[in-house]
Amino acid sequence: MPNQIEISSLEDHTGYWLRCVSNYVSHAFARKLAEKDVTVAEWALMRVLYGQEPLAPSRVAEQMGMTRGAITKLTDRLIAKSMVSRAASAHDGRAQTISLTKSGAKFVPELAVLADKNDAECFSHLKAKDRETLHRILRDLAEKLSITSIPTE
Repeated sequence: MPNQIEISSLEDHTGYWLRCVSNYVSHAFARKLAEKDVTVAEWALMRVLYGQEPLAPSRVAEQMGMTRGAITKLTDRLIAKSMVSRAASAHDGRAQTISLTKSGAKFVPELAVLADKNDAECFSHLKAKDRETLHRILRDLAEKLSITSIPTE
């Protein structure tokens, strides 16, 4: 076509490569978690709750960058799997809190091993210094872009 403006290719954009790598890493992790009947979002919720006192769903939603409705749905799914429980707040009987059950708390370290394995499979070919640099750069970008929540599904 005449007078067509020359534009950069997809591959010229850093965001393109970030998305490609992110998709690969996320999908590989999702497949590992699926073998344990857990989604990435469920894992993230369980990891947020791990080692914590019971938390208000609103606080969890804030930490995860999700709506309270989404947290309620995730909580319901995990309650059905006996991984999470919901109870009245000790401070305000009208409010609710969520926490891991004993079986949920025992399961999180097993899932964390899968997360570590996924990272190793995807990034171990990089030198330790390069992994540290990549981690630092991504954290810096997240800070500059005001990304404060855990990315999930």
